Amino acid sequence: MGDYTNMSGYYDLIMTSGYYDYKKIVDGLLVHGPVRDVLEIGCGTGLILEELAKRQHNISITGIDLTQAMLDIAHQRLQTFKSVQLQQQNLTQLSLNQKFDFSFSYGGVWYFVIDGDKEPFLVSHISDHEANVAGFAKLANHMSDDSKLLLGIQGPHFDYAKPISNGMVYSQKIEPNGHGFIKHYYLDDGDKRLMSQTIDYRTYSFKEACDMLGVHGFEYQYKPAPDRQFLVFQKK
Repeated sequence: MGDYTNMSGYYDLIMTSGYYDYKKIVDGLLVHGPVRDVLEIGCGTGLILEELAKRQHNISITGIDLTQAMLDIAHQRLQTFKSVQLQQQNLTQLSLNQKFDFSFSYGGVWYFVIDGDKEPFLVSHISDHEANVAGFAKLANHMSDDSKLLLGIQGPHFDYAKPISNGMVYSQKIEPNGHGFIKHYYLDDGDKRLMSQTIDYRTYSFKEACDMLGVHGFEYQYKPAPDRQFLVFQKK
């Protein structure tokens, strides 16, 4: 499973230099409300949860992540929001004394990639297939009937390098493998490499993803929109 310890100290700098639009992501979430009890799967440093908590004061929000270094930053960011709780959890062993009516992942544990008019495919930070199956089973056990699971939409991955807000250069390199791809993340300050992180991702076709989710009662809800941020699955 993807551990972002090496990247944690630079994560906010990279992500807030145009990598994600957090207001737009939360707009995409709230389109599918109203909600009461929210779970973010792979909350990282809490950037999405901060935007959500600012805009939704009367809901209960839980964020989980595998990487404690990321959660340490999230705790600092979210300490004034009493409605938010954070826990270090491995999704394949998820154990929370709560059920949720709304869960989501945007670039977290699971997300979909859509390339033009091609069929979406699922990307997982969990490289082992059986562990993915276990993760979906654990999540389903924490979701109430008629709850919603939203998985974020991203564009295709490719190699690139670009300056970020402080003039450092962020770059990434993609290597296909037998079950998905390996992604290398780098941050350089001139000739000095400040950060390197490698994550092994697993991919699934849209049918494979729907079949895995369907076993646990999650049914795809097709809702065309010109600027969708998420694919939606309803738990029956």
